[in-house]
Amino acid sequence: MITVAKIGEVPNFGKKVVSVAGREILLINIKGTIHACENECPHQGSPLNAAVVRDGTISCPRHGYRFSLSDGACGDYPDLTLRIFPVRLEGDDILIELD
Repeated sequence: MITVAKIGEVPNFGKKVVSVAGREILLINIKGTIHACENECPHQGSPLNAAVVRDGTISCPRHGYRFSLSDGACGDYPDLTLRIFPVRLEGDDILIELD
């Protein structure tokens, strides 16, 4: 796993984009639970840093495609899947696993 940020850098109900190994990863803090996903909608590549996060999903700001933050599934379009990365917290560090 790779350390990508400190927990204090991602405010509660906030987002932060980090660059890891040439990839943009979006970190999302929901009540102290950190989620990590690619910062690009699999539909047409729109950045997700301006997306709305609600009820365990993230909605693309361009066309409204909604993806689960737990597994990346898109309920309305099952052929689209958002890349989700495993996250672990160690002290104040946020670590993610890239494949």
